[in-house]
Amino acid sequence: MSLVKFSNSQPNLFDYFFNQEALNGLNKNYSRTNTTIPLVNVSENTDGFSIEMAVPGFKKEDFKIELDNGILTILSEKEIKNQDENADNYTIKEYSYQSFKRSFTLSDSIEQEKINASYTDGILKVFVPKKEEAKPKPVKVIEVS
Repeated sequence: MSLVKFSNSQPNLFDYFFNQEALNGLNKNYSRTNTTIPLVNVSENTDGFSIEMAVPGFKKEDFKIELDNGILTILSEKEIKNQDENADNYTIKEYSYQSFKRSFTLSDSIEQEKINASYTDGILKVFVPKKEEAKPKPVKVIEVS
C-alpha cells in the first residue's frame, strides 16, 4: 500500500470562515484603525530634497510634521465618522481612525530652519533645502600662464 498526499483544490468555506473571520473578529470590540503607509517619492536637485507623499482624502490640518534630532517625521491621525451622525436609533455605529507615520533621517548638510511643506490635490510635498556649503560648486577653470 502506498500513501497518497491529498490536495484539495477547492477552498473549504467552513475552514476559510473560521481561519479568517474568527481571527479578524477578535478585534471587532475595539476601535477600528486603518494604518497604512503612504507611498513616497524622494528626489534630489542642487537646492535640496523633495519628498512627495500620496495621501488623498486628507486636509492640510490633518498633518503633523516634526523635526527632532535630525529625524523628520510626517504623521497624521484622523477620525472618520459615519455619514448619519444624528441618528438616535442606530443598531451599530462604528468609528474608524486612519493614521500613518513616516520618518526620514536627515544629514547635517540640511538647512533645518527652511524646511517647508504644502498639500494640494492629495499630494503632500515637503521641501528639505541643502546648506550652501553642501550645494555643488560650479567648475572653476584655471588658466595656465
